[in-house]
Amino acid sequence: MNKKIYNIGVEATMEVIGGKWKPIILCNLRYETLRPSDLQRKIPEISQKMLIQQLRELEKDNIVTRKVYQEVPPKVEYSLSSYGKSLGKVLDILCSWGELHVNHLIEKGENVQLNCNNI
Repeated sequence: MNKKIYNIGVEATMEVIGGKWKPIILCNLRYETLRPSDLQRKIPEISQKMLIQQLRELEKDNIVTRKVYQEVPPKVEYSLSSYGKSLGKVLDILCSWGELHVNHLIEKGENVQLNCNNI
């Protein structure tokens, strides 16, 4: 088996949490356990198929845990794993910078809005 080589630490980070949807999913799971339908409501632009795919990848990387309740219909919940919680500071910084950036864009006169619900 070939050894995986990273040239800088951020490469390893981005391999796990990179992309359009994973950081958004993780920020929504920072403080609460959510069902896929809850995540779908919080991230209306993501398709159900993409949401499930991203959650499965995050679960495979031990970033989120999936809990299935044996009831009819089945109930599934996702939360950050202990290992995933180690991303807390990174996620906080990403969210804070995003808020700063939106304010910067507003100051420049751009028509943007941040629907911050203090997750």
